[in-house]
Amino acid sequence: MIVTGVVALTQLVLLGLLVLLALRVITLSRQSRFACASPGAFCESPVNTFRETSGQAAANASHSRDHTGLFTQLHILAGLQEKDCKVKGLTLAEAPRAVKDYATAWLYGAGCALCEHRDRHTGPLAEIVAGIISRKTLLTQGNALATIDELTRCPVLLACYRAGLEGAGFWQEKQYVPERDSLYEAITVNAFI
Repeated sequence: MIVTGVVALTQLVLLGLLVLLALRVITLSRQSRFACASPGAFCESPVNTFRETSGQAAANASHSRDHTGLFTQLHILAGLQEKDCKVKGLTLAEAPRAVKDYATAWLYGAGCALCEHRDRHTGPLAEIVAGIISRKTLLTQGNALATIDELTRCPVLLACYRAGLEGAGFWQEKQYVPERDSLYEAITVNAFI
């Protein structure tokens, strides 16, 4: 008798959870529909999703993997260079704005070396670099993007960019950055710190 009661109670609880789940799915579905109807919202209709060809899906998946791999490589490289700077007495988060700008240019050069040729000097690459540099130096992403935009107008930024380009290329092959192309060297050669 007790076992029958426990089983019945368990069934009622499961039925209640199932009803709650159905109500939550309906609520989320309605909210999603209203969010897509609002101006400026980005929503893809299911019809467009099913029309996408397998070639397009494969290209999009490959592009997403490329960006994930690039983000990972840049994050590792930035971490290694940040550690090298810290060991040598330069804490990027506490450095002056100009030094943070030099670090941004260096990392952008590294990003150009590590990404596919078609992705160089694109908005997504700049955003990846700005996101990483903002974590490492506490420079805002907007300021990092502005530095990247100003890159060609400043010879010091270009020198740091070239050092990042060459350092990351070497790192990709040999798994280390030569001293002459390191972030610390690029900063100390071009800044009075």
